[in-house]
Formats: sequence, structure tokens, C-alpha cells
Amino acid sequence: MATIIKDAWLWISANDLRTELSQLKEEGRDVSMVQGEFEKLISLGDESLFASENQQKCAALLDSAQTLPQRGDYSFNEPSEYADIRRLCAPEARRTARPPSAAVMRDRIHGAWLGRCIGCMLGKPIEGIHLPHLKRYLTVTGQWPLGDYIAFAPHARKRGLHADDAELVRSHAWYDRAVGHMPMDDDTNYTTAGLLVMEQHGRDFTPVDVAFFWMRNIPVLATCTAERVAYRNFLHLIQPPHSAVFRNPYREWIGAQIRADAFGYACAGNPRRAAKFAWRDASISHIKNGIYGEMFMAACIAAAPMCDNAEAVLRAGMARIPATSRLWRDIATAIDWSRNGLTYDQAMAEIHARWNERSSHDWCHTNSNAVICAVALLYGNGDFSDSICKAVQLCFDTDCNGATVGSIVGMMIGARKIPARWARRINNTLHTSIVDNTVVKIDAMAERTWKLWKKMQA
Repeated sequence: MATIIKDAWLWISANDLRTELSQLKEEGRDVSMVQGEFEKLISLGDESLFASENQQKCAALLDSAQTLPQRGDYSFNEPSEYADIRRLCAPEARRTARPPSAAVMRDRIHGAWLGRCIGCMLGKPIEGIHLPHLKRYLTVTGQWPLGDYIAFAPHARKRGLHADDAELVRSHAWYDRAVGHMPMDDDTNYTTAGLLVMEQHGRDFTPVDVAFFWMRNIPVLATCTAERVAYRNFLHLIQPPHSAVFRNPYREWIGAQIRADAFGYACAGNPRRAAKFAWRDASISHIKNGIYGEMFMAACIAAAPMCDNAEAVLRAGMARIPATSRLWRDIATAIDWSRNGLTYDQAMAEIHARWNERSSHDWCHTNSNAVICAVALLYGNGDFSDSICKAVQLCFDTDCNGATVGSIVGMMIGARKIPARWARRINNTLHTSIVDNTVVKIDAMAERTWKLWKKMQA
């Protein structure tokens, strides 16, 4: 029997169909006519679905699903075109603060790069671990609430560990030995890619420029979910923005949100431009809240040097996305939790009640993880260590959220104020999958970004 290539996000799988069905419902589509067909194909399982005739059935179903009408009771208005997004943004409160001087901005941009790498490193080893398991392990080993990099070495074992906790120690032993650099991760790949796209094409780069950069410089298997589907679409000459929609169940997942940072860095002090750049990047692989997540985070990062508190940062991001969207509502709800006196633990419980971390769709969706970042920022109160730890110990997409929160707080406070104990583990060194940039120095990337930022001011 011939061997075939089997890879998640290249074939249409049962999980693709489950995700698409959830996505359609959240978009407000009436799925009553197709739900039975989805469930029938899902029940076949991947081995059967990989057969050519069933792949054709799956493809036809995904295509027909895009024509489903909206439900009459759907209350959100969520366009994907930039001009339409701008028309639905709430008026922004007038800002009086000005960006810091070029010398201060140099340290802030370095802090953002460093914070992103540190936060990603903190969350990377526990990506995919659910909250009850993580909390039990950290409690038994004396590490809850989280306050430092997690220890998985044998010395961290204590009586009372469950069998799966002991296995967790064994399987993560690499992490305690992984000193000396930030390992390759898509969260930092895209920060590097965003910088290189702007260096090559300047402020007038286009979505097609981003797509070509990916194909020339990022191995396809270094991409995930929506990005890998979009990559597959590029290779079939499906152009942006249709590349974001065509047979892409992951179009509102977190992938674009983690690509925001370089645009926020290069546009620091100018959240509107940061959000516009982020839209160009996001629109090749995402729609609606998937796009808004990147625009929101880019604007937050760009506003961070001018803000002295987390709510101001979040409000700056909210001003760049539709006030009629689910993401705007969800971030506003997180701010209300903080204002109304909910504790961090209560906010954590609210998140886990609203989104199911055992559902891959909820676990990796833009909105659930954006709210986690918002809560970490609000309850971290500008403290770098507390903020990244609060982001990671909430679980869901831990490396993404640690990286994003580290980036924002790093931009708020600068590299000089990040405690040295966090930076020592990564030793100023970042590994990526980007062609000709597989090993880079973090301070050198920050310096290049600062020079780009100065060009953007002209």
C-alpha cells in the first residue's frame, strides 16, 4: 500500500470540520442545513477522511458553508476590509502624551524584544497543559503561584506527585537544560519576519509582499493552523485576501495576533499606523476577530510607551478595532472585571467558565487568549515578572500569551527595568526558522528595529 503524506493542516481532517462548525456558529451563520453533513463526515475519522473521495466531500462542504446566511438574531457587525473596520471604531479619547525621545525609545524597543522572548520561553514548556494539571504540579513542587521559570528537573519532584506529574518532569527535562538561547518558536519567527518585511519593503509593503516573504523565507512546516492553510492556498495561487477564507477553519485563531509585535515596535507612538500595518499582515490568513486580534495588539504595543497603566494601553488597542465586534466586547468585559473589584483568581475562573481549554477551538482562538493577555496586564500592574507569570499560569496558549504580555510590558518599561534573572536563561540569543536569520542576537534585532522606527518617523 502506498504511503501518503499525512500532516495536520495540509489535509482536511475531522478536527478541521469540528473547528469549521464552531467557527460558523460563532460567526452567526445558520448551520441547520449542513450540521448533519458535518457530523456524518466527522464520524468517519481521519483515516477514512484522508481517502481522496472523502477529501472531495470535505472540500465541497467547506466551500458550501461559506454561502450560509446569517442568523437573524446575530448582533455583531464584523467586517474584514480595512475601511469598513475603521468606520466601526469608537471615537478615541484624545491623547496628550507624546512618544519618548529616540534614546528612551531605543531602550523600550529593546525591552519589547527581550520581553517577548522571555515571556515565550516561560510559557513554551507548558503549552497544551490544562490548568488543573499545571496548578497541581506547581502547588506540589512549591511553585504556585508562578513567579519564575518552571523547574522540571528531578530536584523539583516531591512526594504527592501524581504519575502524570512525574511524567511531566521527565518529558520536560530538556527545559532545565535549555539555557543559552530562546529556542525556535512561531511566536518569535513572526516578530523576525515582520521586521524583515518592513526592512525590505518599507512602510508601503502589501499583503502580497508578506505572502511572498513567507514562501521565500519560512519553511511551510514551521507554520501552524491558519498560517499553514494560507500557505497552502498561496501555492495554489489563491490570492490574499481570499487566501484567508478558502477552506480555512482557523481564520479567527490566534495566529495573526502573535504576528503583531514588529509592527507595534516599528510604529511605536503611532497606534493607528501600527494597526494598519497589522491589517495588511493579518488579512492574508485571517478574517474578522482574527484580524482584529493583530490590529489590537499592534496598537497596544505602539501605545505602550505613552501609557502609564494597563487600562490605557488596552483602550488604545480597542480604539483600532470595531466596537461592534466580539473582541471589543470581550476586552471591555475584562476591564470591567478589574474595575468592579474581581480578584485575579475570580477573573481566571470567569475565563475558564467562558472558554473550554479542552476544546482546541477555544484553546487557540483569538478572543480567549486576548482576554488572558488583558487580564494579565490589568492585574500585573506594570510589574514585568508578575504580568508574564499571570499570563502563563492561566493556561490556554501559554507561549503566545507570555510572549505578547512580555512584549507590551517590555515596551512600557524598557530593557533596563526587566530583572536580569529573566534574561540570563536566553543569553541574548534567539533561534528562528527564518532563512539567513536562524541564530540572531536579541539586542541586534532591537537595534535594527529602532533604526527602522526612526525611518518611520520621517
